[in-house]
Amino acid sequence: MYNFEPNLFKMKKLMVCWNVETPKYLMIICIVFSITGSSSIAIGRPVLKLLGITLDNFNPFIYYPLFVISSFVFYQVFLVLFGWGFGQFSFFWSLEKKMLRRFGISI
Repeated sequence: MYNFEPNLFKMKKLMVCWNVETPKYLMIICIVFSITGSSSIAIGRPVLKLLGITLDNFNPFIYYPLFVISSFVFYQVFLVLFGWGFGQFSFFWSLEKKMLRRFGISI
């Protein structure tokens, strides 16, 4: 049988760290993170291709950093948009400001 105790401890630890009141909101936040990550990657490649930036005409040492940067930008935008769509705008907006401050960008 599977022991759920360690996972429940991690869940409670996350709830305290992120100041989340119920497991329902924690689940919504995890869903937003997963949708955001997948979407930023799925949109990043076609946008680069639309701009004419592909591996066929760019060196991989240039293409992949551009891909990471574009995915990062889309991630930041989608995080707030999907957070708003799922009713967790204030959580993700404060997280976004904190994340951008770490990169030296203040809002």
